[in-house]
Amino acid sequence: MDAVPVKDNNSNRKILLFIAGVVVLYVALNLYKSFFGVSLRSFSIPSTTPSYKYSDIGTASLSAPSGYSPEMSLESSVQDSSGTRMVVQTSNLSLLVKDVKDSGDKVLGYTKENGGYMVSTSFNRPTESPYATITIRVPSEKFEDALNYFRSLAIKVANENIQGSDVTDQYEDIEEHLATLTKTKTRLEAIMDMTNDVSEIIRVQKEIISLQTQIDSLIGRKQAIEEEVAMTKITVYLSTDELSLPYTPDEKFRPNVVFKLAVRSLLGTFKGIGEMLIWVAVYSLIWIPAIIIYKLVKKWRMKNKLHNKN
Repeated sequence: MDAVPVKDNNSNRKILLFIAGVVVLYVALNLYKSFFGVSLRSFSIPSTTPSYKYSDIGTASLSAPSGYSPEMSLESSVQDSSGTRMVVQTSNLSLLVKDVKDSGDKVLGYTKENGGYMVSTSFNRPTESPYATITIRVPSEKFEDALNYFRSLAIKVANENIQGSDVTDQYEDIEEHLATLTKTKTRLEAIMDMTNDVSEIIRVQKEIISLQTQIDSLIGRKQAIEEEVAMTKITVYLSTDELSLPYTPDEKFRPNVVFKLAVRSLLGTFKGIGEMLIWVAVYSLIWIPAIIIYKLVKKWRMKNKLHNKN
């Protein structure tokens, strides 16, 4: 008669070991994901000195050329006939701020007041460590003024990057191709005016329509380049937590940052365990009755076996 409680104790022990194993496995997986899933860039607090990079199409990032001034106006570069190179500039700023929402509103307000416009905006995690990504375009002649204003909003400029792409050759190729197509279209229109052959007129009209389609496409590309040159794109990253900002660290390892990441991982693990326990509690309406039925059936079967033996 003592065999029944022994087996029940073994069964209960197995269930407890299984639950403990699931919890330990969950914690281990969460720690692994939190620690090894973090990029190396998160293990350092960057230097406050902004880094400037300029690059041409088809080349790697280069340091600023001698004699270059960020205050050069890109508006004049649209006039390529004067010999000025056409350069499309983009900039990324990572700013540590006190209030993400307020700073974001100031960035958008400044942009609108100075003839620019918003491309996209995103505000995330308002109740934890908020951060925002705002992409705008401002007139190229106000590019440097805009950067100075955005820097003034920050407690610290975690990272700054400026890139330039020379599109002069691309722009000139479009203009030459556009001129060739326009001349060809004019000649075909003259031929169509001189002929009375209906089949010839239809054939020439098809050629003219095809040429006009190509001309419209090239005009669109040309206007897009002029827009990019005249309106500089700036992407501003805002956060109250420097670890949330994208940047390239000068050093690969800093213990204080690792400690912060470990604490966050631990809190995340506790949060995950809490959520898991809530799910388990909700589904207890299913698994508790299932365990009770299993126990009752098992106990009934054991009693039947003992009764049959006796």
